[in-house]
Amino acid sequence: MGLFDFLIYVLIAAICGGIGQSLGGYKVGSGGCLISAGIGFVGAILGKWIAVELDLPLFWTIEISGKPFPVVWSVIGAAILTGILGAVFNSRRKD
Repeated sequence: MGLFDFLIYVLIAAICGGIGQSLGGYKVGSGGCLISAGIGFVGAILGKWIAVELDLPLFWTIEISGKPFPVVWSVIGAAILTGILGAVFNSRRKD
């Protein structure tokens, strides 16, 4: 994987992470695009794991250098992750 492929991964992960944060209802940190990219990558891992465990299809994947990136499951995983983080950090602030 070259530098251009990595930058494409980061761009797609940032978009998926931003959409997932919007759906999850909680903005994680103030890091902007880098935080969204991290949330997108973790969301892709979480979402793909959920899809495999529940035997769901991996639809709408983008292949970069022969490696698939599950866009829809990345958004779903990022939304779940931000929802969990929002529940944890909002409960700490109320105490």
